[in-house]
Amino acid sequence: MKKSYLKWFFVAGMGIALGACSDDDKTEPTPEPGNGTQSRYVVASAPIGSQGVADYLLTTGDLSQGTISTIGQGIEQDGSYRYYLTHKGKFFSLLYGQGNPGAVTTYALDEKGALVKTSDFQSETVQVFAPAGDDILTIKVPRSGNESASWFRINADQSKIVGEGQVNIVNLAGNGERAHFTWATQVGDKVFAPYMSIKGAAPDVFGTAFPDSSWIAVFNYPAMTLDKVIKDNRTSFIGSYFNNGLSVDENGDVYGFSPASATNSGAATTTKPSAFVRIKKGTTEFDKSYFFNVQEKSGGYKIANQTYLGSGKFLLYMYGDMGKASGNKKLAIADAYNQTFAWVTGAPEAFASSSASYNNNTVSDDKKSVFVGINTEAGSWVYTVDIATAVAKQGLKVEGGAITAIVKVK
Repeated sequence: MKKSYLKWFFVAGMGIALGACSDDDKTEPTPEPGNGTQSRYVVASAPIGSQGVADYLLTTGDLSQGTISTIGQGIEQDGSYRYYLTHKGKFFSLLYGQGNPGAVTTYALDEKGALVKTSDFQSETVQVFAPAGDDILTIKVPRSGNESASWFRINADQSKIVGEGQVNIVNLAGNGERAHFTWATQVGDKVFAPYMSIKGAAPDVFGTAFPDSSWIAVFNYPAMTLDKVIKDNRTSFIGSYFNNGLSVDENGDVYGFSPASATNSGAATTTKPSAFVRIKKGTTEFDKSYFFNVQEKSGGYKIANQTYLGSGKFLLYMYGDMGKASGNKKLAIADAYNQTFAWVTGAPEAFASSSASYNNNTVSDDKKSVFVGINTEAGSWVYTVDIATAVAKQGLKVEGGAITAIVKVK
């Protein structure tokens, strides 16, 4: 991870490890118990010009209007990078220690909707973290040197590591390179872990001689024993570094996207389009009858990342440079069932960064809208995107920093 990506103009959206609480947000009234509030939202904001502070965590019950600020408010997150997610009604914060162990802090909501720390312990710095069963499954993936990736099961109720093991990623790749997991997703009693095939050696660590294939390692859960590896040659690898490429719909079908961003010696080499593929419920093979060529439907643009919205619809972050995995992001709504694509209107034409797509939990309670934090030269706002019309409307303003994540906590 590079520091230059973060702070004011970055928001790849990572986060989780928290510090000490300060005064409650005074810009909005605290909801009283029983007032009908179904969810609270944690907005992580990276302060401008602060050293040793990754984010401030602010809470709100309304993302559609108003103003909140990091100035004198929020829960301070120390370190450089934080990653956030929720599971089983708890909010987890992981510190990215850049090779060193990092804190894992657990929070719950009190009766007034404020975050209250319930536990704090140390774990390895990881690149993959996802809910699975009663756990948070985390994986530490070496890009070079060590040939084994380490996985850990953190029980969400006990907030402690209850299982761990290793996977030889050179043997897993089986092609002279190494498997570099992009993410992990629970699918029934399995964990699907797509991976990039990378050289893992300087000067081209993330380069590959296999740019036109995608792979998913299928593990039995919770034992994390390897069941099989499934492969497809219609697109390139699924997801990307720190970028979740898989989603499971309400039917139990799995959809995965490729950004078609494979390189060799710094040059783009894949000949395949950026697209969605599918694995039907109860199977561990790619569905050869399904292929959603998003690059073609978008007029030549590639997918950067995604948030699953429900009913087969996705919020897509598209790379801004046609035909390339580069350029300022643009938003779109795609329907994976009907294979339709629509650019989002009403959002800024160009934004420096956005809230983390990997959380996959910023959909409104009525499932009609999705909330996206957008940072521009003029400031930071949460935009409400109507899923049916693909129209965005400016909502909550966040002062004092750049939005890095928006996490719903029930």
